[in-house]
Amino acid sequence: MPNLKSIRKRIGTVKSTQKITRAMKMVAGARLNRAQRRITELRPYAVKTQHVLSEVTAAGRKQLAEEAAEGHGGDAGTHPLLEVRPERRVLLVVLTSDRGLCGSFNANINKRAEKEWKQRTADGQEVEMLVIGRKGRDYLKRRGAPIVFEADVWQDLGWESARDLGRKILHYFLRRKDPVDAIYLIYNEFKSAMTQRVVAETLIPVPAPPEGEKVNEEHNVDFLFEPNENALLGQLVPMYVQISILRALYESMASELGARMTAMDSATSNASDMISKLTLQYNRARQAAITTELTEIISGSEALEG
Repeated sequence: MPNLKSIRKRIGTVKSTQKITRAMKMVAGARLNRAQRRITELRPYAVKTQHVLSEVTAAGRKQLAEEAAEGHGGDAGTHPLLEVRPERRVLLVVLTSDRGLCGSFNANINKRAEKEWKQRTADGQEVEMLVIGRKGRDYLKRRGAPIVFEADVWQDLGWESARDLGRKILHYFLRRKDPVDAIYLIYNEFKSAMTQRVVAETLIPVPAPPEGEKVNEEHNVDFLFEPNENALLGQLVPMYVQISILRALYESMASELGARMTAMDSATSNASDMISKLTLQYNRARQAAITTELTEIISGSEALEG
């Protein structure tokens, strides 16, 4: 049985750890409130931007098809970022955190990214990976993943960093030599403090609008482009990419904080249970030591009387 000194030392260590986990839980909770507000404010704007771009793109392609059927040339829908190609080479943008102590947050993302990489490689596609966050970088590097760029945005997260990251990501789609045919974002979508969902969504080419939301067809809306469609798309498409990236970054940040708050709450609770068990063990050991001392005193007294 451990001696009293070692048990007291363990109790002190666990209490110190519990103070740390409780403080981390409180910090994560405070930061989560701010992150939730950012998500609430940005999410509708990002969804609407994608919807408008999808509608404009659909209208342009419809116009292009009609002009082609009539034997006329047209430049509608020809923006390079809207070009749909067979997916022979793809770029996976993986969003993880720089720090641990957030439960299975990073593990879920890393496993999903590894699965996508190996499955697409098995299907004959060439995969390139752009990794955000130290945890994802270390995990994928150990497995020999084809990482082409490592981004660091968490220290200064905002519109400027999302814009710079968007330009870097678009470079792989627009480059002349071996451009990628599609770009996917893999990140944790924030649902609640206790729930995060790993998603892999298409960034480029622009996804089609969801079924049942095709405003053009249902309400016969005709778009008039001024000065022309390509000029409009030249502004709208990069903005959509940057907003989508910023949204994914905010979702990932909120998910990380939620996962960390939940993990630290569980760790604090476990520390309380461990302290209770160690205290019980300490009391038993102390009682046994007292009993032993009393037995020795009685035995010595009897020996002197005899």
